[in-house]
Amino acid sequence: MNPKATTLEARKKISQAKLDTRRVFLKEKGLSEEAIRRDVTIRKLKAELRKSDFRMASIAAQEEITRQVAKAKADKLAAANAPEKESPEEIPVKKEKKGKKERSEKQAEPEGKRAKTEKKAEQSQAQ
Repeated sequence: MNPKATTLEARKKISQAKLDTRRVFLKEKGLSEEAIRRDVTIRKLKAELRKSDFRMASIAAQEEITRQVAKAKADKLAAANAPEKESPEEIPVKKEKKGKKERSEKQAEPEGKRAKTEKKAEQSQAQ
């Protein structure tokens, strides 16, 4: 286990113990639940607990990422070391490149342009 996590767990246990003792002390003193919730020391100890939980969750997430990366590396290494025998069905077939546009399509474009210019010329003569 991560040394940081063990330290955080110890701090969390200490903070939880302090919180419990403080609550008991305030109840014995005769304060209401509302006053106990508003107590500065109680709020501070709760904040420390939340921080510890957040940090422990972050450490756990980082450890999970590290495990996944290590597994991926091991799988990749195993795949590289294993002899691969591909059957003819598994070999990928190369796709043929698409041919260039036919000349007839290219010639059609200038004719379209000529038709537009001819229309414009006819309109100008009509005016």
